Amino acid sequence: MKSLKKQRRIQLVSVAIVALVLSTALIGYALRDGINYFRAPSQVMAEPPQPTEVFRIGGLVEEGSLKRGEGEIIRFSVTDGGATVPVVFTGVLPDLFEENQGMVGTGRYVNGVFEASEILAKHDENYMPKEVVDALKEQGVYKEPES
Repeated sequence: MKSLKKQRRIQLVSVAIVALVLSTALIGYALRDGINYFRAPSQVMAEPPQPTEVFRIGGLVEEGSLKRGEGEIIRFSVTDGGATVPVVFTGVLPDLFEENQGMVGTGRYVNGVFEASEILAKHDENYMPKEVVDALKEQGVYKEPES
């Protein structure tokens, strides 16, 4: 009788461990596309990511680089003061998007050009995403906003 109870307990613990491992693996698999790492232009130029990797890039829109093309195609460059990365975006830019302002884009780096699928711009004159501020400070380019 005792061996039957012990055997059932071992089976129950084994099934629980397998279920835990399986659920952890499924959660990791589901989140793999939802995690986008931030990179500054200097990091992208130093170690270019694979064309299949989706990541976020941020910095300042380089002055004189904003070019509107045919239709909704927009080209510009993003810089952190140490390196500049060309960006191409198809779509409608946020209203506050302009040169010499902070931006963060999500997309892929293909053949030396960042192909953005989403562009975010600052939402007021003093805000800039923390990752962009950190990247600009690292390059010695960041200037504190005037209050």
